[in-house]
Amino acid sequence: MEPVHLFTKKLKPTHISHALSFPTHVLEAFPIPEGAHMTNYEAVDATDNAWRFCLSTRMTGAYPKPVLLRSSWHRFVEQKGLPPEDRVVFFMERDEVNDMARRYTVRAQRKVMTLMGQDVWVDVEHLPLYGL
Repeated sequence: MEPVHLFTKKLKPTHISHALSFPTHVLEAFPIPEGAHMTNYEAVDATDNAWRFCLSTRMTGAYPKPVLLRSSWHRFVEQKGLPPEDRVVFFMERDEVNDMARRYTVRAQRKVMTLMGQDVWVDVEHLPLYGL
């Protein structure tokens, strides 16, 4: 079961204070019931903590504009101590053989250095190992 990268998002101040916008193309990874405009799902972080998120889409307009609602997202931001410029990475795993339900993972990461022109990102749970 290889994790599939859904998206990476560098956090802006509005992502910290309000909702986290999702790229529209990842909506296919989050089944929203017919006629509904939101779904709850669970994502597991680097320490195997489960987080309940509420993904919502617009009810009107040409674009669904998916967001994680602040009510579910903000606890994660606070717990992880995320400032702007940190990033979150979402993955999905699906057991195709057994057609099992999806398992989502979320990583909160901070850039610790640039090495040979490449940014080095570390899960915030592992920052103490870097003396940060």
